[in-house]
Amino acid sequence: MTTCWRAPVTSGRWARRAWRPEPPRRRTRRAPRRRRVRVWRVQSAAQANEPSQAAGAAAPVLRAAGLSKRYGKRQVVDGVDLEVRRGDVFGFLGPNGAGKSTTIRMLTGLVRPDAGTVAILGHDLHRRPQQALARVGAVVEAPALYPHLSGDQNLAVLAALSGGASPERRREVLRLVGLEGRAHDRVRTYSHGMKQRLALAQALLPQPELILLDEPTNGLDPGGMVEVRQLIRRLAAEEGITIFLSSHLLAEVEQVCNRVAVIHKGQVLVQGSVPELLQAAPFVTIAATPLEQAREVLAGIAGVRVAATDSGALRVECDPGRIADLNEALVRAGCRVSALVPGRLSLEEFFLDLTGSHP
Repeated sequence: MTTCWRAPVTSGRWARRAWRPEPPRRRTRRAPRRRRVRVWRVQSAAQANEPSQAAGAAAPVLRAAGLSKRYGKRQVVDGVDLEVRRGDVFGFLGPNGAGKSTTIRMLTGLVRPDAGTVAILGHDLHRRPQQALARVGAVVEAPALYPHLSGDQNLAVLAALSGGASPERRREVLRLVGLEGRAHDRVRTYSHGMKQRLALAQALLPQPELILLDEPTNGLDPGGMVEVRQLIRRLAAEEGITIFLSSHLLAEVEQVCNRVAVIHKGQVLVQGSVPELLQAAPFVTIAATPLEQAREVLAGIAGVRVAATDSGALRVECDPGRIADLNEALVRAGCRVSALVPGRLSLEEFFLDLTGSHP
């Protein structure tokens, strides 16, 4: 038997690599895991409920801070602040194009503001929209209704889309708006005022704490306007619903609302209760001759402004407590004074003075 010896290959593809010992591996020591400790705060049910109840009672139903919106180069809404308290019928008053509808769209989440925040029932509208709008009803611009369906069927469609409302609830809201007798008639047979009331019924379906209405009587005849105003007052008084409505009709706001805000050119000029705003604008009607001389005398008195001349008399804006001083100044100047009558501005006069919209 012959043994063949084969020389090791030292080059080429099959060359054996020289064996080198691997360096010893270093063992790294792992840092100990940190144990998470949960701390549970234990409190009674009464303690848990007290803060939320106090906060709900103190916090406004609706609060807007610094709302702004620009379309192109036009600043439509500029730094609007609003505060609506529980139980208010709050009037958002302003001329056409003042920014009312855009503000309501921002308050309902239909338009995102460029700046500012909205809180509804304590929830931030943009961070928690579902919670904020869960107990809110709204009618923005013209109501969207199916004319070939009945009033009750319109409510059923909306209920199916928004989470459901029982037939009993539908009957209840139709009764609230005075349409129970026409519930099964097609909407195409409704008058404009009835359609507006059906839109209010839609807003009432989720049992809201707050309702927002954009020009609710717009396009209605005088009878329809009266019906809607009475309904708004009844919802606030009997159902305890807070109502925010926009309008350019001064008489409507004065008849229905307890608090108002006036918006002009995208900015809120004043906000407060109607009596407080009107008490802050007293005037005195003065009948004196010669009229032009009386005007010059009054215009020279500090803190007095001659606002208008109407039917041969002067309307002077000043503190009613200064009537005696005005009379004395006129008599000394040789004017003959026949009447000095204190008065208060109407909401219409107050609005026209505030916005400079006198004809």
